[in-house]
Amino acid sequence: MKKNRILIVLFVLSGLLPGKLISQEPALIKIDFDRKISVIDPNIYSAFVEPIRTVVYGTIYDPSSPFADENGFRKDFTGLIRELNIRTLRWPGGNYVASYYWEDGIGPKDKRPARLDLAWNQIERNQMGTDEYVKLSELIGAENFVCVNGGTGTLQEATNWLEYCNYAKGTYYSDLRIKNGNEKPFGIKYWALGNEVDGPWQMAQKSVEDYVQWALEAQKMMNIVDKNLRFIASGASNYKPDNGWIDWNDYLLQHMAGKIDYISVHRYATEALGTDRSFSGMMSLGIDIDRKIEMVQALIEKATMKTGTKRPIWISFDEYSGGGDNLTGSLVLAQHLNSFIRHADIVKMANITMLSSLIGNSPEGHYKNATFHTFNLYSNKCTGTALDVHTSCEKLSNSVFSDVPYLDVTAVLNDTDKVLVVNVVNRHETNAITTEILMQSGSFQGTAQVSELNGKNLTARGTKTEPAVTVTSKEIKFKGNTISYSFPAHSLTQIIIPIK
Repeated sequence: MKKNRILIVLFVLSGLLPGKLISQEPALIKIDFDRKISVIDPNIYSAFVEPIRTVVYGTIYDPSSPFADENGFRKDFTGLIRELNIRTLRWPGGNYVASYYWEDGIGPKDKRPARLDLAWNQIERNQMGTDEYVKLSELIGAENFVCVNGGTGTLQEATNWLEYCNYAKGTYYSDLRIKNGNEKPFGIKYWALGNEVDGPWQMAQKSVEDYVQWALEAQKMMNIVDKNLRFIASGASNYKPDNGWIDWNDYLLQHMAGKIDYISVHRYATEALGTDRSFSGMMSLGIDIDRKIEMVQALIEKATMKTGTKRPIWISFDEYSGGGDNLTGSLVLAQHLNSFIRHADIVKMANITMLSSLIGNSPEGHYKNATFHTFNLYSNKCTGTALDVHTSCEKLSNSVFSDVPYLDVTAVLNDTDKVLVVNVVNRHETNAITTEILMQSGSFQGTAQVSELNGKNLTARGTKTEPAVTVTSKEIKFKGNTISYSFPAHSLTQIIIPIK
């Protein structure tokens, strides 16, 4: 019996038994105001939407719903999404756009053709088209971000679409927009030159050489219609074991530097784990995002130096998954957003897949789901300058990633609101982690606001009456430049510290 007690004590001390255990070594977070990364582009708080099954129809657009407004958009959806302060909305795809003919989606709705969508093998009735997506963006307060058909589409079709959207009047397509009820041009700035063109799942997949030739011509023609555009080139998305995605991006950047403003990065990070969906695996996905960003950043630096271009190229991380409507998913989303903040010097756009994933559905109306709460904490609180944070804590390892810090930390200096915002994901499944937060510079007031996101179950989906996560708020007092805090297991904590 004595031997058994000793073994139990050893297991508890090592954290091998479940429970609310305390990490044995206090962690340390060092924050220095002089270690600035870059100003955070608010466009990292953006979203992507594509009409797959009920992503748009029924969830966002449903004229038959009792919640519908005069344009057919669900007010329970747009009302909640407005709270998230989405900066840009990328549409209409996605794989869908590679066989999409944009003129099918304009004009009287009863005259629009029903087409077979080849990407998702569904019938598309084109009730959501250009004018409707622009209206949706207006309703939620977002800028438009259009992806043109880089698959079956022609250069002329892409140019005509831009003319319809942005040219004032006096041409066929600009006058057609006016005829359809929009006298003022839409003034859309962000235009993606195709989507995932390297993927064998795409309609009219292209080699990198063929894609670059097509995209350069598209950029040239579209710039004649409107010189004030920001172009997003289709970066690689086919992450095969041979890492050929690196070669695609390298070739693209070498040949398109000086003509584009962004290269897209798409990554659904669970691909890195294979079939593993353990909590440990999901909590290491931020490392995969970091690595993808840093490789593309190195290729951008190489291309910029080699070509001598003075036109900056940024990363548009315009497809990624929040991880699901549960506690684990909300923490996966927080890791993505932390990565974008950590790389604020290169990531200037990020669009979560899908816009509708931020809202829960029920017959009684939409509601705030787990990912809504995470996104809300970042999009409405984390603007300003990203700081380079030093974190010292225990680490986890799994079959894919090793030496992953249990604490995933970012810090944002907001000079406008005179606050320092510290975001901490505790990746540990069972242990709280006692931590010293040391502000190495700056002058602070003695009360901080804390928002803590957590839940009782790691994987259970929430409902309108039983949410998967809750966000609790409290104040903490501190003296001097040090805050002591115990970050609960499997949690996201945001601490807002006033600056004198």
